[in-house]
Amino acid sequence: MRRRKEGALLWAALAVPVVTVDRLGLNEPLSAAQQLTGLAVLAVAATVCRARPLPAFLLAAALGLATAPSLFTLAYGPAFAVFALLLGRRADRARTALLGFGGIAVAGTVKIAVRDVDPTVEWAVLMATLVFGAVFPWLAGRYWRQGRELAAAGWARADQLEREQRIVADRARLRERARIAQDMHDSLGHELSLIAVRAGALQVAPDLPKPHREAAADLRAAASQATDRLHTIIGLLREEGDEQAPLAPAGESVAALVARATESGLRITYADEGTRPEPQGDPARRELTDGTVHRVVQEALTNAAKHAPGAHVTVTVTRDGSATAVTVTNGRTDGCTDGSTDGRTDAEGAGFVAPSRGGSGLRTLRARVTDLGGTLEAGPHGHGFRVTARLPHRGLAPLPPAPAGARLAHARRRTALAFGAAVATGVLLVGGTFAWYAYTRTHSVLAPADYARLRVGESRAEVERVLPDRTVADPPLERAPTEPPPGADCAYYRASGELFTAVAHYRLCFDGSEQGRLVDKAVIPTASEADDERHDDRHGEQHNEQHNEQHNEQHNEQKTERAR
Repeated sequence: MRRRKEGALLWAALAVPVVTVDRLGLNEPLSAAQQLTGLAVLAVAATVCRARPLPAFLLAAALGLATAPSLFTLAYGPAFAVFALLLGRRADRARTALLGFGGIAVAGTVKIAVRDVDPTVEWAVLMATLVFGAVFPWLAGRYWRQGRELAAAGWARADQLEREQRIVADRARLRERARIAQDMHDSLGHELSLIAVRAGALQVAPDLPKPHREAAADLRAAASQATDRLHTIIGLLREEGDEQAPLAPAGESVAALVARATESGLRITYADEGTRPEPQGDPARRELTDGTVHRVVQEALTNAAKHAPGAHVTVTVTRDGSATAVTVTNGRTDGCTDGSTDGRTDAEGAGFVAPSRGGSGLRTLRARVTDLGGTLEAGPHGHGFRVTARLPHRGLAPLPPAPAGARLAHARRRTALAFGAAVATGVLLVGGTFAWYAYTRTHSVLAPADYARLRVGESRAEVERVLPDRTVADPPLERAPTEPPPGADCAYYRASGELFTAVAHYRLCFDGSEQGRLVDKAVIPTASEADDERHDDRHGEQHNEQHNEQHNEQHNEQKTERAR
């Protein structure tokens, strides 16, 4: 119902010029049948303009072309511009509108070509009407559409950001829980591994009674089982890709970690090669790098204690100006007195089984090191296992965020370029047409003095000495005082080079002989001069009639007096 009311109001507004333009004295006479036909076509266009804006626009253009070949009409011009605006507002693609503009230009050009009018002026008016009455409103409609779309996209983006903010908050809570769980796993798992190592040392002590050694073995097995259960539980709480927390105890360095593990019974050789670089860059970046190095050493020592108890471990930290590298290598295990180990024996009976490359701890470490721009390699090395990590001191600089109004600025630039292109096209078309109009008018002028010197009977060669370069393409034949001689070849010239004003024309007619003799010359007056001549002729005829009537009356009176 609302759309019907809008369509009715639109039709009523566009119908006002159709029924009032001639009554206002604007010289666009339309018969009653033409007005009713135009109103009916406008009603159809107003009805379909929302769903099919291009056909509605073409209907308005058809009314303009039917009324005037140059498309410019005061009756249907407002409808033409309004439907062009709605076309830009509602049409999805620009190609269809451009095809419509091209079709209108072709149709108007064809109509101008088949009519006996000056094509230059009419085509200039056609192009100017098409550019300023259709293209500009269409561009305004597209700008209107883009503004509404950008506003809707902005509100949708705001809603999306609000939803994402809630999701991020929920995600942050889950990650914090997973971080705490991972901290428990890594810290407690490391401590449980050290407990297992100490229990293993008690288990093989020769001066300890057998019941105590059995208790130490049970303690060692319980610590290993607790580590496995802790790993399983934390694995359920963690999510893949969760961020890792700084797991080093406050103030603990790699050297302190190695010393603590050595006190627990691990045989470790520690080497810190190179000099520590001067603090530079982001402090948070340095803290992350140091924490990750600590985490790599901790995970490697835990794996060595669990999978290769009693094996010798070498920890090497190398620093240079660009990166920090850490290598943890463990050899083969020395085995246990009871012949059992936590791991499976390898083919050589070394009692060592390397942790899987895809283990949870190593996967987490590799992801963390990679996030910092480093590399991590882990795998068998000789009869043992080696973990190597390299972390750069400076990470990759993040890309600057895109400006918030980039899309809006891009849309505005496109619209400004479209308007500029339309203005330039219109200026070129109108300017070029005006230049051609001025050229043709000023180069087809025969000076009155030269016309007066021409004599009937002169050859074409003699006459052409004073003729201009061009002839008039659309002479006012209807105002010619006489018909041209039969079979003569006539040429027409302007009597003045004035533009945008009516001027008299000269007609020169040549016969069909070889020399082309001038057989007739005539002056075609302007419309106002022709009207004055007709008025003078009528006035002369009336004067003659009155004179004849008076003469006849006097003659009749004289006859009457003689008869008396």
